Amino acid sequence: NALGLSGGQQQRMCVARTLAVEPEVLLLDEPTSALDPKATAKIEDLIQELRGSYTIMIVTHNMQQASRVSDYTMFFYEGLLVEHASTAQLFTNPKDQMTEDYITGRFS
Repeated sequence: NALGLSGGQQQRMCVARTLAVEPEVLLLDEPTSALDPKATAKIEDLIQELRGSYTIMIVTHNMQQASRVSDYTMFFYEGLLVEHASTAQLFTNPKDQMTEDYITGRFS
């Protein structure tokens, strides 16, 4: 019974169920929200393991997580794409002031 699993175990089970149908793309919406740091690390480790076999798209408000697990990052504001670049470039040298303001915590 999945109700007896921890939040992190439930997340990993959801990923396992998804992988069973062999998708080309994994879409993860806030995959570590409400998880403790240990469970978050396990999910991020799993994402790192899967990245060679799948295209993975993650929606997150966690800038630290985005910088750890992604190759490319897109910043959207009110449904519009503001900027996209390699993760390293976007986090170290954003081209748009709104992107810089968001990643530095000036607004959320």
